[in-house]
Amino acid sequence: MRGEYKVPGGKLVVVDLEADDRTITNAHVSGDFFLEPDSALDAINGALVGMPTNASVGELSEAITRALPSDAVLVGFSPDAVGLAVRRALGHASTWDDHQFEVIHSAPFHPALHVALDEVIPHEVAAGRRGPVLRFWEWDAPLVVIGSFQSVKNEIDSEALERRGMTVVRRITGGGAMFMEAGNCITYSLVAPTSLVDGLSFEQSYAFLDSWVMDALAEIGIKARYVPLNDIASEEGKIGGAAQRRFASGVVLHHVTMSYDIDADAMLDVLRIGREKMSDKGTKSANKRVDPMRSQTGMAREDIIDAFIGHFERTRRTVRSDYTPEEMAKAEELVRTKFGTEEWTNRIP
Repeated sequence: MRGEYKVPGGKLVVVDLEADDRTITNAHVSGDFFLEPDSALDAINGALVGMPTNASVGELSEAITRALPSDAVLVGFSPDAVGLAVRRALGHASTWDDHQFEVIHSAPFHPALHVALDEVIPHEVAAGRRGPVLRFWEWDAPLVVIGSFQSVKNEIDSEALERRGMTVVRRITGGGAMFMEAGNCITYSLVAPTSLVDGLSFEQSYAFLDSWVMDALAEIGIKARYVPLNDIASEEGKIGGAAQRRFASGVVLHHVTMSYDIDADAMLDVLRIGREKMSDKGTKSANKRVDPMRSQTGMAREDIIDAFIGHFERTRRTVRSDYTPEEMAKAEELVRTKFGTEEWTNRIP
């Protein structure tokens, strides 16, 4: 059995192993990493032999760490990376290549429906009614989307919200507020089986699930990096942030919003906390725009999204898709009964 794991920003780890019903009987680790001294590789291989086939990444990592000589230096990989490759070899974890993703980029509709679809689509994937999904949001109304655990009154200036004709919707993931006007940001949601992030901590899974978009950003001329826990930044400052939720049904929802060309005056008018966070986004005064994607690429928003989709389709197994009438009906019902209600929106006043 063979398992591979590419460390985000690091090296490839490959594990070839044999196992009986309960334990690993033979193991060989290889890759393009750096390791000193040479004998440390034998220590890693030996640590894996005899480990239970159901061992967690943490247990495998601990065994490797104990076996390594005190002067061992691992560059570009870690005991955790080896453990992840082992879990994949044993079939507990999956890779990108194990899945075909349905890519959706539809016509605009109300952003509250997108918030509802972030609850509908994971249930559809878990039920097997559709495969894993990468979907890009397009919307036709201004809206503030707040995190599941944020306080409305602490985040939102209600008078400014009403004056600008905006509403607020609470999503099912944590994280900060999304200030959404037409064409001002790029948002996508990724839904996949949790086997894709098996063994990864939440921090590791954020970087792993967005590894493809980091490469896509590089292709359009933006040198980006991940800033733990969930921020994507460039040399010119923060680009965007991610949020995630893992469902008990066996799927993970991961979504990202990147600033394309945001009216800083409007955002600071509506978002209270935003007034304190603007220094993180490179804007310290009014009459400026938060535009890292537009200014760094010179590309139209639609062209950037096309570039993202093109990269994903070249590097993953994909098929184009769209929302079903049943999914849209479920989302509309959730807007009516949950996301559009005062009870849900103000559950943390």
